[in-house]
Amino acid sequence: MSRVAVVGVVGRTNAGKSTLVNALVGEKVSIVSPVEQTTRNTVRGIVADARGQLVLLDTPGLHKAVGQLGRLLNRMARRSAAGTDLTCVVFDAAEEPQLEDVGWMQRIAKERPEKVVFVLNKADRKPFYESMYRDAWKACVESAGAVDGADGASVPAPSPVWVKAIASTPGGAKAVGDALFALAEEGEKLFDDDIVTDYPRKLTIADSIREKYLAKLHQELPHELGVVVKKVVEATEKGAPVWEVEAEILVNRASQKPIVIGKGAATIKYVRKCSERELSDLFGVKVRLELWVRVEPNWMKNERLLAEMGYLGEFV
Repeated sequence: MSRVAVVGVVGRTNAGKSTLVNALVGEKVSIVSPVEQTTRNTVRGIVADARGQLVLLDTPGLHKAVGQLGRLLNRMARRSAAGTDLTCVVFDAAEEPQLEDVGWMQRIAKERPEKVVFVLNKADRKPFYESMYRDAWKACVESAGAVDGADGASVPAPSPVWVKAIASTPGGAKAVGDALFALAEEGEKLFDDDIVTDYPRKLTIADSIREKYLAKLHQELPHELGVVVKKVVEATEKGAPVWEVEAEILVNRASQKPIVIGKGAATIKYVRKCSERELSDLFGVKVRLELWVRVEPNWMKNERLLAEMGYLGEFV
């Protein structure tokens, strides 16, 4: 019988959750960027080996919420941690514990899930604040005090498995995978072994486009840029499969449109070329993108658009 677990991978933004998930899966299933709010949906990455299967839910990073979209992403992150078999909290231990880090510890100390892994990421950095994170956890447990379960009996505080990791290096996530499999219980696999993600195709395409914009524009526009894939047409060209994709780049104000297009359309051409190459490699078919920029004031408050981008769905 295989070991199987659904794992909620949580933590504050930019702690390295997506990098860790990609390293564990062995393929890119979640976009990575130093910009906050990079991951806006809950992405399922599937790890399968001789031991069994881990279904990893890479969640939006918890951060100080600004605006409706920020609050929505925080709510998604918290919801995604509920109902999982294991909770894996990723900390950027190259920095001292932040408010959001302590917030996750307080939540766990209060809700008391049975199986928890604390990942101290970026273990190659100096200084490395392992002792501060351990002290913060002890303080959270003491502050939470006794917690009664449904039957009225006191529920002991969880004893997290602490793992130091370097998620950005080959093999750097191995210790995390070992800890997760050790906590997983025997059961039937949830997916076929050749599946690495069940993330919807349109959302994968949108994420690739948005990641390229984040890399190109840095802090110029990231929180006010959205991507909606309107159509994916499967065709053939000289006997080979081709996907013709139409996508809209959403901005809040007319003044942002030239930034997204770039001088002489250089920026949008760069994004299209980079995404076409990445998506063609990912899906194993030629992908052609047609990108349009649309000014949609307050798109982050538009529930129809948010639903179309996958921000209002169910995640577990």
